[in-house]
Amino acid sequence: MEQIERIQEMEKRLDASAKAIRDMKKALKAYTDVYPQYRELSEYYTSDDWMQDYTDDEAGRLPRDLKRGVLSEDLVFDLLNENRRMLIDMLNLVTKALETNGF
Repeated sequence: MEQIERIQEMEKRLDASAKAIRDMKKALKAYTDVYPQYRELSEYYTSDDWMQDYTDDEAGRLPRDLKRGVLSEDLVFDLLNENRRMLIDMLNLVTKALETNGF
């Protein structure tokens, strides 16, 4: 029975790994596709345009019904930091994977 259980367990691992890889490929494509927009957002957040938009919003010069999450200091900053942490996690995972088995 030990052999059968081992094969069944490895089959579960194969299925789970295959699904995770498919999901990661989809996520990587989505991230790659949106990355140019992310870069534009990052550049906007550190620009004079953002500061002017923020100042105008604070002064009440923008429409009240305008969605303006991008003008909050925390939302964009938090997103930029979350992206950085995710990239570091991905780099660490890739490094570990390459060091442990090279595949």
